[in-house]
Amino acid sequence: MIDAAIDVFIIVLLFAAFGLLHSFLASLKVKQYLHKWLGRHIAFYRLTYNVISIVLLLILLELAPHPDIQLYNLPVPFDIIILVPQLLSLAGIFWTLKYFCAREFLGINQIIRWFNNEYDKKELDEHLTLRIGGPYKYTRHPIYFFSITLLLFRAEMNLYYLVFLFCIAAYFVIGSYYEEKKLVKQFGEVYKNYQNRVPRIFPWKIFKI
Repeated sequence: MIDAAIDVFIIVLLFAAFGLLHSFLASLKVKQYLHKWLGRHIAFYRLTYNVISIVLLLILLELAPHPDIQLYNLPVPFDIIILVPQLLSLAGIFWTLKYFCAREFLGINQIIRWFNNEYDKKELDEHLTLRIGGPYKYTRHPIYFFSITLLLFRAEMNLYYLVFLFCIAAYFVIGSYYEEKKLVKQFGEVYKNYQNRVPRIFPWKIFKI
């Protein structure tokens, strides 16, 4: 048990370091500082940031210990039944993508604007868009919600995966807080009103009478 506790501590520590660095590089202050040096070349920052994030995450997953203590293994037919919420979560992710500009998120649009000389000198690394339709009517961060539920419902669970799920969920909750600070600066009272109407991640208001 002591070895397992140490493994859990190391996993959480690695994820915390990743989350801090990831949030730091995504912060408005860092982008503004880099914009002073890069000018219009800040258009390449979003794509570079995403590549760095993926590489760091892969390194983290490689370095992290993998305690294989099994917590449960659902028997038939429950291992099949649990596929239902997984499939619904996956459908929710695709639903969200219909209202989500993937090319802007990945950094492709920014580079296209740069090559077409359409990139404003004052522009940072992305065009922020206020989305309130579709799944955004029930949760302000539907991609986070559906990702959590997709990861949560599993026929088999071990200690490593449970800690991984906890770290991902914690990062989504904390990261969404800082993400919304930028959205409030961008959209002001409009976004504040949206915050008052719609839950941040978990759409609990759909159950409210």
